[in-house]
Amino acid sequence: MIKDKTTWYVSWFDSPFYHILYKNRDDREAQVFMDNLTQYLNIEEQGEILDLACGKGRHSVYLNSLGYNVTGADLSENSIEYAKQFENDTLKFEVHDMCKPFPGTFDAVFNLFTSFGYFDKDEDNLNTIKAIKSDLNEYGIGVIDFMNSDHVIANLVPEDTKVVDGITFHLKRYVEDNHIIKDISFTFEDQDYNFQERVRAFTLKDFEALFEAADVNLLEVFGNYKLQKFDVKTSDRLVMLIK
Repeated sequence: MIKDKTTWYVSWFDSPFYHILYKNRDDREAQVFMDNLTQYLNIEEQGEILDLACGKGRHSVYLNSLGYNVTGADLSENSIEYAKQFENDTLKFEVHDMCKPFPGTFDAVFNLFTSFGYFDKDEDNLNTIKAIKSDLNEYGIGVIDFMNSDHVIANLVPEDTKVVDGITFHLKRYVEDNHIIKDISFTFEDQDYNFQERVRAFTLKDFEALFEAADVNLLEVFGNYKLQKFDVKTSDRLVMLIK
């Protein structure tokens, strides 16, 4: 049985199995979100956007198709290597640790699809907020798209299975030490694998404390990708605009 002991998000996000498990994500939903968000922010054509923790670049590629200059940054070398096939004069991808400021400033910094709350150290979460702030130009806006932890916990499915590309993934979900945890086990070519996702169950109140510590202003809070009002009991997402 293989169980990677390195930092979970490094080993799991760099694994080909991560991309297999999540290959059927709703791209249309993501595109609608990007449409709504860029229109709401009124980002000018050819504006500069940093897609922080961009994965394999699906948001970056679409944002670029809308006419923006986009830089995608992610810690996963494998994801960035894959995303580089889409590069052009106005779309670039770089390996980068989001705890640290990215060179340059942007009209918007997007941290999308719950790409926050992975770190073991509280200071790394705070440093990420500070880095986002430092990456914004004078008029730039930061966007953190996180899960609504209260809603997720209230509707947690303890256990299920998902078959993708002939691989049966066994998924177990639970809450432990203020983290929402997903254990992922499967067998591939007669080898057993185990991975784990651990995401801090940040609430809006938790983020407000981080923003205050980072000297960041919270401008708006939305509860879904249509940018409707946030409701702690019913909203799927926690989308925060910061400056």
